[in-house]
Amino acid sequence: MLNRELISAAIPALNPNDTVFQALELMSDYHVGQLPIVSEDKYLGLVFENELLNLDDTATLQTTEAHLSKVSVHADRHFFEAVQAANDYQLSVVPVTDKEDEFIGVIEATGLLQQLGRTVGASEPGGLIVLEMEQRNFSFSEISKLVETNDAHITQLNTWWDNSAGSFLVTMKINKFEISDIVATFQRYEYQVKYYYGEELYENELKSNYDHLMNYLGI
Repeated sequence: MLNRELISAAIPALNPNDTVFQALELMSDYHVGQLPIVSEDKYLGLVFENELLNLDDTATLQTTEAHLSKVSVHADRHFFEAVQAANDYQLSVVPVTDKEDEFIGVIEATGLLQQLGRTVGASEPGGLIVLEMEQRNFSFSEISKLVETNDAHITQLNTWWDNSAGSFLVTMKINKFEISDIVATFQRYEYQVKYYYGEELYENELKSNYDHLMNYLGI
C-alpha cells in the first residue's frame, strides 16, 4: 500500500494568509494537532497547534515560517514511511508530497493505524504467540516447522528489538485459537514464550468435562 492510496479527503490545508485563530479553529473542528500550509499547490510546511497557542490570534500564518516543520512523505513510497513519520514526530496527520514538493494531501494517523492493523493481520481470527530470544538464534524455517507439526500455520510474523528490555521479540499470528499444544512445543524445544493469547485446549477440555459431569449429575 502506497502513501497516496491512504490520503484522506476530509482534512483541509491552510493558506499562508489564514490567521492563527482560523488555523486553531480548524484543528479543533477536525480533532488534529497539526495542519499543512500550502501555497499554489506547493507544500510549505506543517504547523503545530502547541506552537500556534503561543502566537497572536490575529497574526497570519505567513509570519510563522520559523515554526513550520518540513516533515512529509513521498506519495509513491510504502505507507510504512508514513507510520515512521507519525511515530517519530507524534503526528495526527502526515503530509504527502511528490518529488517536486507539490502537495498531494495528508494521511490521518487513524487511517495509518487501521491499515497497519490489516497488514499485520490484527483483525484476522487466530491465536497470538510472542517469543523472546537472541537475534542470532532466530530461524523462520524452524519456527514455522514447529507450528506446522501441530496442524497449524503462521499467517503473520513480525520481529522487533525491544530496547527497554534488550531482547529480540518474534510475534506470530496463528490460524487457530487453540494454541496450548503449540506453546508446549515451543517450550519443549527451549524457546522462551513471553506471552500468548488464544483459546487454550486444556480450558476447552476442562469445560467439556465439567459439562459432562453436570449432565451426569442431572444439574
